[in-house]
Amino acid sequence: MPPHSDIVKVAIEWPGANAQLIEIDQVSFALRYADGPQLYITEQVSLNTLARAARQLLDRIQSHGIDARLEALKELAKLSADPTFATEFINMEGIGTLARLVESGTHFGEMLAFTLTAFLELMDHGIVSWDLISLSFIKQIAGYVNQPMVDVSILQRSLAILESMVLNSHSLYHRVAQDITVGQLIGHLQVSNQEIQTYAIALINALFLKAPEDRRQVSAVPAHQYTERHVIRGNRPIKAEMAHQLYVLQVLTFNLLEERMMTKMDPSDQAQRDIIFELRRIAFDGENDPSGTEKRKAMYTKDYKMLGFTNHVNPAMDFTQTPPGMLALDNMLYLAKLHQDTYIRIVLENSSREDKHECPFGRCAIELTRMLCEILQVGELPNEGCNDYHPMFFTHDRAWEEFFCVCIQLLNKTWKEMRATAEDFNKVMQVVREQITRALAMKPSSLDHLKGKLRGLSYSEILRLRQSERMSQDDFQSPPIIELRERIQPEILELIKQQRLNRLCEGSCFRKLGNRRRQEKFWFCRLSLNHKVLHYGDLDESPQGEVPLELLTDKIPVSDIKSVVTGKDCPHMKEKSALKQNKEVLELAFSVLYDPDENLNFVAPNKYEYCVWTDGLCALLGREMGSDLTRSDLDTLISMEMKLRLLDLENIAIPEAPPPVPKEPSTYNFTYNYG
Repeated sequence: MPPHSDIVKVAIEWPGANAQLIEIDQVSFALRYADGPQLYITEQVSLNTLARAARQLLDRIQSHGIDARLEALKELAKLSADPTFATEFINMEGIGTLARLVESGTHFGEMLAFTLTAFLELMDHGIVSWDLISLSFIKQIAGYVNQPMVDVSILQRSLAILESMVLNSHSLYHRVAQDITVGQLIGHLQVSNQEIQTYAIALINALFLKAPEDRRQVSAVPAHQYTERHVIRGNRPIKAEMAHQLYVLQVLTFNLLEERMMTKMDPSDQAQRDIIFELRRIAFDGENDPSGTEKRKAMYTKDYKMLGFTNHVNPAMDFTQTPPGMLALDNMLYLAKLHQDTYIRIVLENSSREDKHECPFGRCAIELTRMLCEILQVGELPNEGCNDYHPMFFTHDRAWEEFFCVCIQLLNKTWKEMRATAEDFNKVMQVVREQITRALAMKPSSLDHLKGKLRGLSYSEILRLRQSERMSQDDFQSPPIIELRERIQPEILELIKQQRLNRLCEGSCFRKLGNRRRQEKFWFCRLSLNHKVLHYGDLDESPQGEVPLELLTDKIPVSDIKSVVTGKDCPHMKEKSALKQNKEVLELAFSVLYDPDENLNFVAPNKYEYCVWTDGLCALLGREMGSDLTRSDLDTLISMEMKLRLLDLENIAIPEAPPPVPKEPSTYNFTYNYG
């Protein structure tokens, strides 16, 4: 009797024993052992076998036995991550079957959780359009999110499915927005489970991103309030994915300012001109002088000059450049009304100074607003993989305006410390930018904390920091020093090369690219200690330390490597996926090309790892290490080495040329013979 087509014989050899032929059922093997970040099913079984496996699972899912159906859904949830299997299962109308199971409302607990997991994994391959999802399916998923006591695993998957719907379909956004409100999602921020909080903020961000402009402002304030109270100030550390979602929420909130930032003032608009009149009135007329305006009409030009506008006759012209447009005027009015004493003090203090030392409030406020927009990247879309959020921007309903008020006081203080004049305006703005960026880098937890950081960054402190950080390149331009530098450079480059290779031997963990960041898959790669083989393999989770070579089952001989390519030249960056074309990801991508026409694709977790690995691989191939990190390390190490070697020559002028060699003496009678 001929063997079944699914049964194959595989020779397996054990240490200390003879090889044996073992019969393996390919379908059972595929269903049982296909697991992990990358399943390699296509390397183990034929497409026909996969098709049979998919058919068996589909039949078992539709069976009447609850236990058999549950086991089938568990296996499907694992297998669905593989694109080859997913294609076979989807071609059998598998997604429709799963959708009907959800729509029936008869599945609960584990069975429903595995059904939703498999559905989401299959949809994430992009084989089927999200627009095909039925209205009843959406309402069922939204119902799970709105239920007060739904199972955590079901709630997680439901939030993730709704997020994907919103991000992948304009029509589905409107359907989801009808059933899910930001207010309902805010309730999920009050739980202690950070996973649920992360999924909820991710869905809020998706709704925020796709909402019409007139509806975005409504979502921003309550979301910030509850995020700060229940997430940022919670007693749990913020995980990477939560940090990313907070960063996205921060960016989207700041982008609400873009319209005003790009709106020019219309000098003929009386309502807009009235705002400038109000700024003048608050500064000079006071609240209890109704006749003051009439008395001072002839003095408007003088007042506008004291307010620091560039155009004294028609200050509306100062707000016609974008950015910052009308956003600057909004900030000034907020300061004048909400912090009136501070506003009046700044204006009157400068109006009483000598003309050459007065700090022009109007011009400063406009330029400061432009600077803050640049620092916080107002109007730019969030970057994939970026976690750079600032806790203090979640602590106040009007965080942007309050931030401006803190910074305008800093600017006025720095102007006085620098004893600046009008000619020093740009220098002052450069110092203020440095003060703000240094303070933001410290991640102050509140606006009061920010004020404390800025107090410690006075102008004299900035000068001290600049001096300590400055690379003394200007001191090393004489020919003898340049020659010494050229002699030192090969030694330093060799040192950097050894450091890069040592880092490759330690190895690094890389994230596999996927449609959803939260369900991350990892793999690890390291160089053998003899620098001859690259070992790599898949991991279930990010490792905490070094991964032994025994766990890395795949390898590439260094001698087989043809070249290393980066960015757009990488094979995995030439695909038309929106995620993979993301600028942030593109800058971290590199690939190893090796025989026979194979490649190993990387996306580094950060810029530092990218530079280390591209440098190390180039060093292995005997090529120049050309990364920014190498240039920076080279400059730093050479500068340190030069300073050490020239330490004894401090305050001694080094001549441009060596002294001339003296003439040979006529006799050597001055010598002394020790013999």
